[in-house]
Amino acid sequence: MTGDATWDFLSSLGKPRVLEVLDRQAEAMFALAGDPANWHVPTACAGWDVGDMVGHLVDATEASLSAFDFARRGATAPDAVGVAGMAAATDEAARAMRSVPRDELLARLRDRTAELMAEFESLADAEWSGLVVPDPYMGPLPASVVATGLLGGYTVHGWDVREGLGLPHEITGDAADLLVPFVFLLWWATADTSSVDEPFAIGIRTTGVNGGDTRFDVSPTDVRFAAGTIDDCAATLELDPGTLVLTAYNRINGGTIRGDERAAARFRSLFVTI
Repeated sequence: MTGDATWDFLSSLGKPRVLEVLDRQAEAMFALAGDPANWHVPTACAGWDVGDMVGHLVDATEASLSAFDFARRGATAPDAVGVAGMAAATDEAARAMRSVPRDELLARLRDRTAELMAEFESLADAEWSGLVVPDPYMGPLPASVVATGLLGGYTVHGWDVREGLGLPHEITGDAADLLVPFVFLLWWATADTSSVDEPFAIGIRTTGVNGGDTRFDVSPTDVRFAAGTIDDCAATLELDPGTLVLTAYNRINGGTIRGDERAAARFRSLFVTI
């Protein structure tokens, strides 16, 4: 991986880049959703049209604003939904927005996103990764993870909308590069290893600014990852940054497998869809 800390979403030096790319991804989504002809077009998320996607982003953004409010006040937040229930909870929240008029919902998304961006901008260097925010879905998270998670949401959901519209599309290089280390963390957080009988290791080889070799050690108790040699892994998955992001978010089955295909398939099946 690069030694340039401005590409590290956990570092305060990476904060300006994360927020600049997030702002562009959000504006791109606003443009897509702002066309009235697109509002009821299905997206790549099963059962959701563009309006539902906007409703989901409103829910996610307002949830993050509420989490920052709890953190700033030092108040106790409600228990998190948790990984296992997250998909159902976010689906219910998105569908609950269907009664909100289109113009009102779009304005709400713009306004709440601007508020959240201001919250991110206001973070001191120490707070970027030091302030722990009680996310209502995932539980306590550093502020930097919340910001980068929103970048992942806008990036991948923009892909979802374009896929549904049948547009030529891709993930931009800077967004994909920033999200490479984030999706490793996402895999760690969403792994269900209850079906693992014996330990095994998988190597992930990526290109791009944050590319390199990362080893995932899987055991019946957890998944751990670290940069390092992957020569002795049961299998290696080779993916460019965009393919890695879309694979991690369960949008595609991509990449090149070298080694034990069954081990690679077991690895891919570990992660709970959120």
